[in-house]
Amino acid sequence: MAKATHPSLFLIYFISVLGSLTLANEKTWCVAKPSSEQGTLLANLNYACSQVDCRVLQKSCSCFVPDNLINHASVAMNLYYHSKGRNHWNCYFGNSGLVVLTDPSYGSCIYG
Repeated sequence: MAKATHPSLFLIYFISVLGSLTLANEKTWCVAKPSSEQGTLLANLNYACSQVDCRVLQKSCSCFVPDNLINHASVAMNLYYHSKGRNHWNCYFGNSGLVVLTDPSYGSCIYG
């Protein structure tokens, strides 16, 4: 005799899938979690910039200011996240990345 699936498990699965589909159609960005350790942020910055063009973080470029590690890591992580197709797993960064629905752009620094 086949075992019946509990209706609430199906509903949770359906909501989970639906939520993923909804997020995929929304504009999203990847930023560093504020609680991230400095060493983790530096590793994220170095890794992301080894994979994508991070020139916007150079002195006198649009995203250099504020000149701090969490800002630079967030910009680099977002560049990487967008270059890889905005998949939630491309913002994981060892659980130090956060997918957000609010555009983190500021001044002339456009997160894209």
